[in-house]
Amino acid sequence: MRSAQRIPSPIPRQGCLHTGNGPTQVKKILATGGVAIMLAATLSGCSTGAAEASCQNKIVNSAATVVNVWAWYPEFESVVDLFNNTHDKVQVCWTNVGAGNDEYTKFSTAIEAGSGAPDVIMLETEVVQSYIPRDALADLTSYTADIKQNYSEGAWADESSGAGVYAIPVDGGPVGMLYRKDIFDKYGIAVPTTWEEYAAAAQALKDAGSTSMITDFAGNGRAYQQALFAQAGSIPYTVDGTNVTVDLNDAASLKVLTYWQDLVSKGLVGTEDASTTDYNTHLVDGTYASTIAAAWLPGYLAGFTGAESGAVWQAAPIPQWAGETPKQVNIGGSAFSVTSQAKDKDAAATVAKDIFGTEEAWKLGIEKAALFPLWKPILTSSYFTDRAYDFFGGQQINKDVFLAAANDYSGFQVSPFQNLAYDKLTEAVNSVSSGAATPADALATYQKAVTEYATSQGYTVK
Repeated sequence: MRSAQRIPSPIPRQGCLHTGNGPTQVKKILATGGVAIMLAATLSGCSTGAAEASCQNKIVNSAATVVNVWAWYPEFESVVDLFNNTHDKVQVCWTNVGAGNDEYTKFSTAIEAGSGAPDVIMLETEVVQSYIPRDALADLTSYTADIKQNYSEGAWADESSGAGVYAIPVDGGPVGMLYRKDIFDKYGIAVPTTWEEYAAAAQALKDAGSTSMITDFAGNGRAYQQALFAQAGSIPYTVDGTNVTVDLNDAASLKVLTYWQDLVSKGLVGTEDASTTDYNTHLVDGTYASTIAAAWLPGYLAGFTGAESGAVWQAAPIPQWAGETPKQVNIGGSAFSVTSQAKDKDAAATVAKDIFGTEEAWKLGIEKAALFPLWKPILTSSYFTDRAYDFFGGQQINKDVFLAAANDYSGFQVSPFQNLAYDKLTEAVNSVSSGAATPADALATYQKAVTEYATSQGYTVK
């Protein structure tokens, strides 16, 4: 998954969809499952008073209601300043308490203590569902009737549970294929539109003596693999309160894992971990001729070290399975939630809704932080749709690839114990890539491990 510092990986974070609001007996879930944060909190001795930290921004109107916000967005201070300069009655006090699990550790500690949480918190979309059973997030349904239409069905569903909505979408990760046109042209490789063609292109590169592999199949891809399973038709979870269906050892997942195992065994793709300095360099130095990537990666490629001189990049839609209905996937995303500890939920909801609710804010997010907007007014604007990217030779990659991917994404359901599930998926993928297990055996082990964990945490698994 994409790290909280926005360190690129092939496919970063998985969106969520409709998970039931579980009762209090499952509040222990996040101890190791949701984001493995309670143990970390114990080990690190985190303070529960993190919300009391001083602001990292200027409060313009000291007489206004102040809303404490935790977030790690790049270049976020300018967005906060814009909000504070345009709102008289509500002001944001922003603190970066750490990214990803660093923030989640502090948040979980505050939940257990009953105090110390911020009023508004930035969460990766995939972890929103993990906090709902702990009563950590406020239901924003009554605040969102006037903004729901500003988001796609899939983006809204990812932040919802049953009839409630627990976060306001911010950015997402619709997926496409970024490829080296110069390498493809040199070896006469047509741009693959199907996974079958992608495998043939991988073989053609090797047969032609190219030193570039078609891509990397990262062992730590986590959400990358899960998204590919979903594209093939896998529905790994359904959740209704504490009743959970876990279906990880299914035909679609087996098809996908077998496909990649074949490419790995033939030496056609790499298997290095993503989100390392070496990996980022390999994305741009010709080691890989393409990468299956979320829409935020284009904003980072130009900054990676070791880029090959003369490289020509283009973007294309993600390959589909031949003969099957095309399906788009979204990897990644983030949102603002109002916490249950917020003292003034009206003011907190205003911040969650409005801070990325203007074109001015979104231009900062797009140009300075490489965010892919889920807010329709900017998503569908000519500013964004017609935006040309110098790194891609002036290609309008949003119009050509990522807008369709975003609009056709219908949402995806993760589990309320997603981090544990991801860890077990990593074990399964690595066991297959190393030759220690067949795809079928690895998926069976994956299914067993996640089912046993869910049962141990108070869920009834069907």
